[in-house]
Amino acid sequence: MAMKVAIVGRPNVGKSTLFNRLVGKRLALVDDRPGVTRDRRYADGVIGDMDLTLIDTAGYEDITDESLEARMREQTEAAIEDADLILFMMDAREGVTSLDRIFADRLRKVHKPVVLLANKSESRESGGGVGEAHGLGFGEPVPISAEHGEGMADLYQAILAASEDIFIEEVDEPEKPIRIAVIGRPNAGKSTLINRLIGDDRLLTGPEAGITRDSISVDWVWEGKNIRLIDTAGMRRKARVQEKLEKLSVADTIRAITFAEVVIMVMDKDDAFDTQDLQLADLVEREGRALVYVASKWDLEEEPQARLAELKRLADDKLPQLRGSPFVALSSFNGRGVERLMPAVLQAYDTWSVKVKTKDLNDWLSLATQRHPPPAVDGKRIKPKYMAQTKARPPTFVLMASRAASMPEHYKRYLINSIRESFDLHGTPIRLNVKSGSANPYAEGGAKSGPERFKGDAKTAPRRVIKAEKAEKLSNLPGKALEQKAKAGIKPKVKPLGGLKASASKKAGSNAFIGKGARGGARQVSRSGRVRTGQKGGAKR
Repeated sequence: MAMKVAIVGRPNVGKSTLFNRLVGKRLALVDDRPGVTRDRRYADGVIGDMDLTLIDTAGYEDITDESLEARMREQTEAAIEDADLILFMMDAREGVTSLDRIFADRLRKVHKPVVLLANKSESRESGGGVGEAHGLGFGEPVPISAEHGEGMADLYQAILAASEDIFIEEVDEPEKPIRIAVIGRPNAGKSTLINRLIGDDRLLTGPEAGITRDSISVDWVWEGKNIRLIDTAGMRRKARVQEKLEKLSVADTIRAITFAEVVIMVMDKDDAFDTQDLQLADLVEREGRALVYVASKWDLEEEPQARLAELKRLADDKLPQLRGSPFVALSSFNGRGVERLMPAVLQAYDTWSVKVKTKDLNDWLSLATQRHPPPAVDGKRIKPKYMAQTKARPPTFVLMASRAASMPEHYKRYLINSIRESFDLHGTPIRLNVKSGSANPYAEGGAKSGPERFKGDAKTAPRRVIKAEKAEKLSNLPGKALEQKAKAGIKPKVKPLGGLKASASKKAGSNAFIGKGARGGARQVSRSGRVRTGQKGGAKR
């Protein structure tokens, strides 16, 4: 097990920047304004040859009322209690402030090793601040620059010296957890739901909308299964997202959906399946994740049965591509209906991970095509050959058929809906790829065609090719060219009679002159050019 290290300090001193550098990823949101980080966030990091479990905290505020800043202070104190080593960070440019001294007095009562960091020490202006840091009583400060990566070697030596007396218990690596992301609009009750599930006030909650900014992961064990719950920031409509910080929060939420396996979409019971909820559910389907609907604040519903039936009908009508997804109505405030959530999540996870045998798929394909044959496109019918599942999570199938590119979308939807009904894959995204397997590998340009041969001198070449090759070698002189054609066996083209028009000879029944002094004058000419001896429709002799 890695040593837990908490990065603490007053607001806007660079705690999240150092957190991202040690983790090696831009996990925590970083901005110039103070108070960006609100919840405590855990992540695995490394410095030198030391593995660390880093804890990013909110800026310390000396407030004890019921405000948001006071609740952020409680989260920071919880991180200090959980950590083995504390990195106390101050701003070397601004020097030691009164809030730094108050926080230093608080850390002296913890009786844990503390390493003092003087951040933003890359410029000459920071020299005075580093000197003032000696007065905080934590020994020699370590000048660093979290943004530019300066002083990391000195930080490693300081952590190594401070952790000599810390005993780290070795534990076995746990199994890979099931990643569950909780999404929804602002103030829908996502953080409250997670706190109710784990039975602890792990996440910051309150009546204010938009409290959560980062995507916070919480590890949890439910009935022997490792679960990782990911709390995300509320997502408003794209037109309303204007500030840079909110755009970063939305991008972090989308990334959490991408790396999740099951997504819980929390909606307010009064305006469930709003336009934003539909867009979020469609995003989950396009990412190929299992989805579970949750209607929150159910303790305030006066007619729960009728309202639940109406919400299920709306889900099937407005999101037919996710028809049959589990639907749970609950109240995070008093815990009503929360016990039904995790069984529904695991059911969706098992359906999302299902694998269908190839024999069963082909038996189903035969029945499905008999019940509803593929349509004929341009007078030619599409012929499905066989089908197989290439992967799960989400279930992905490949159908081999002739003229695969011509298969219409409505027939693909019919096949997907039939798969969902036949194999009980309700509520999970299904991918169907139609391919044509009739390509000849030995054809020119194929996989087994080999190098192209020179066929210019072949005796079996077509006659027109041989004539074309001989015609290219003819002389430009008229007499010489005739001699060459005679030797080559090329007969000269015979021109039609001068008095016969080409347009007249092709038209049946038309009159044309055979030639000057022709007998009988004008006669009828057939399409083949033969002269008719009698008139059309005339009496036979």
